[in-house]
Amino acid sequence: MNSSKLERKLIAAARAHPPSDAVPYAFEQRIMARIGRVPVIDSWAEWSRALWRAAAPCVAIALFLGIWSVIAPGTSASSTDLSEDLEQTIFAAVTQDGESNW
Repeated sequence: MNSSKLERKLIAAARAHPPSDAVPYAFEQRIMARIGRVPVIDSWAEWSRALWRAAAPCVAIALFLGIWSVIAPGTSASSTDLSEDLEQTIFAAVTQDGESNW
């Protein structure tokens, strides 16, 4: 199709239908300018910010539990030496009624 003929038809159709007053002047330029100004969300920055905010409560909880474990009374009534408890736990499977687990 001839491009000049097509252009004349399009211009005639546009003149036959004048623009409506419902759309404000330069509306599309204002919308496109706002779209261009929207900042890009950096997901790595959001994650790092959230993790740094969570670091302080985690340190506080760790300190609280550490102090509590030192101050709390011993729960083992049989012995206070942890090495004895560890040794009994490790060798419990080996020394059960002389049976071999292997």
